[in-house]
Amino acid sequence: MQPPYSLDLTCLAAAYAEGSLTPVTVVHDVYAAIEAADANPIWILLKPQEEAATRAVALESRRAAGERLPLYGVPFAVKDNIDVAGHPTTAGCPAYSYEARETAFAVRRLEDAGALLIGKTNLDQFATGLTGTRSPYGACFNPFNRDYIAGGSSSGSALAVATGVVSFALGTDTAGSGRVPAAFNNIVGLKPTPGLVSTRGVVPACRSLDCVSIFALTCEDARAVLDVARGFDADDAFSRRTEEGPLGIAGRFRCGVPRAAQLEFFGDAAAQAAFGRACKALTGAGAEIIEVDYSPFAKVARMLYEGPWVAERYAAVGKFVAEHGDAVNPVVREIITGATRWSAADAFAAAYRLRELRRDCEAEWAKMDTLAVPTTGTHYTLEQIAASPLELNRNLGHYANFVNLLDLCAIAVPGPFRADGLPAGITLVAPAHRDAWLAALGARFHRASRVPLGATALEMMAQ
Repeated sequence: MQPPYSLDLTCLAAAYAEGSLTPVTVVHDVYAAIEAADANPIWILLKPQEEAATRAVALESRRAAGERLPLYGVPFAVKDNIDVAGHPTTAGCPAYSYEARETAFAVRRLEDAGALLIGKTNLDQFATGLTGTRSPYGACFNPFNRDYIAGGSSSGSALAVATGVVSFALGTDTAGSGRVPAAFNNIVGLKPTPGLVSTRGVVPACRSLDCVSIFALTCEDARAVLDVARGFDADDAFSRRTEEGPLGIAGRFRCGVPRAAQLEFFGDAAAQAAFGRACKALTGAGAEIIEVDYSPFAKVARMLYEGPWVAERYAAVGKFVAEHGDAVNPVVREIITGATRWSAADAFAAAYRLRELRRDCEAEWAKMDTLAVPTTGTHYTLEQIAASPLELNRNLGHYANFVNLLDLCAIAVPGPFRADGLPAGITLVAPAHRDAWLAALGARFHRASRVPLGATALEMMAQ
């Protein structure tokens, strides 16, 4: 169930402007929708409705006083590895929980701009996984087919947007956690240039690679949220100042896709056919499709979990896992404790190899403006993931794991649905600091695909 109107930013702003809605009304309707929702474990914490309503009243007063609030009355959620002052941060592990003293930099910017925080969402424990199933708060399921996974690690954030109870949500994305669940739930997942949005106040996974990501119904909404959330944070050693990239899109653009022989769908014919239809939609959006050599990107992708970068996860929470192993999901525990096999020499060797592969990737970038890949090569059931959690999770990262290692930005955009009724989509990738350009390109593809917005699609299927 969702409120009886769309929460996309354009519709919400229009309703506020004409007076047919107020933030207080939206808060009431959002909480009513959450109360009436099915048993999908989206939320770890909901702010008390009275607290949200009080803030909504304050927003109305601020606006009446003439304050500019670009996200006025926009309800949102945050993944529960992101701090909100006065509330616990669990990172999907109750034994790890602590009460945050300060609100994360990005969340504070959003609230200052008028956004209304509703609550904190479920995730794969310690943001380790792409399935949405590694959580003691419950395995998230796909709203289009309950037998299938919702994707992770930002599962709850994606579902909150897809089911229409918030306008946008923050996730995190190290290996694809802000893109895979977007694809599986028919919404947009924007992964900014690393460092563009401060990660201060975020529980680290791989600190040198972590990004705060944005889930939204449209690319335009994701871009609007990014414009508020971004900003240099002198107290975050990984924060970067914006280097303005191109803003406009020419009528035609060069769009790289992997060579046909390099496309991997893991035997999933429905996923393969959906990507073919997405490429046709890209052509309709002005793309000149160019086949490129995907092999160096695939080699980089494998380095993330098959190389020493996994030791960053141990640096983040390894001590806790060693002391509280019984409180940690067995698959997550195996991944994090396995990092101890890597030496400092291994880390330097991998860093050198990554530099070499970057050169190979740069040769391919000279041929294209953007790279389009399937967000995932397939979609698994909950049962399949339970039977083979590591191998199948690895498959889900085939087209996602390389992006942060190569300092790229990316946006997952819904595309033509699969023949079996499950959502599908593509990820558009570009060099660092082309975030605005990429969002505009994603919007063009989204329109060309002619698919409904996440929550709208669910309504249409129910009819």
